[in-house]
Amino acid sequence: MEKLSRAFYDRDTLQVARDLLGKHLVRVLPDGAELVCRITETEGYIGRMDKACHAYNYRRTARTETLFAPPGTAYIYLIYGMYHCLNFVTEPENEPCAVLIRGGQARGNGEFLARNRYGKTLDQLSAYQRKQFLNGPGKLCKALQLTRAENGCSLLGDTLFVCDRLEDIGLTTPAEDLRPFSILAGPRVGIDYAQEAVDFPWRYLMGP
Repeated sequence: MEKLSRAFYDRDTLQVARDLLGKHLVRVLPDGAELVCRITETEGYIGRMDKACHAYNYRRTARTETLFAPPGTAYIYLIYGMYHCLNFVTEPENEPCAVLIRGGQARGNGEFLARNRYGKTLDQLSAYQRKQFLNGPGKLCKALQLTRAENGCSLLGDTLFVCDRLEDIGLTTPAEDLRPFSILAGPRVGIDYAQEAVDFPWRYLMGP
């Protein structure tokens, strides 16, 4: 099985954030079920100079400890006491940097993803629910059953990882995923407290 290697994550955070677009995120449940989505939106966070990063200026706490882990580690935290956010640790160990996975498209076991998000089957979803399916980090984690229990797990293992093509996990890559796309960049979301970092164009989305 071809998974993204540690070397992929051990690079400039913003380059990793861009390169993750279009890749496939795979979550393997204890019963062997594979939940798959295509990554469509990311944000970069660089602790050494980014006031929006939890570990800005190398702030090391129980919460931020995972950000100092080796590249290719999952950093999952809880916001507003109810939503989980999935991040991939980047750059060398002890450089607190990460990429937030902000959005995706269902690609494998969509029925399971829909039940996790809405308690409904795919054909029961309204047009609005389909549009809102995985377009946010909390929505993505809910659909993939990711919580703080998975914080610190390696993205090089067998339970949570990223691959280029769905064929790598025995599925067929749809034609849509094979088309070239542009990358749109802009300011990140929900970081009004971060002073000058509010304007950093470190949010990346797949474009036409």
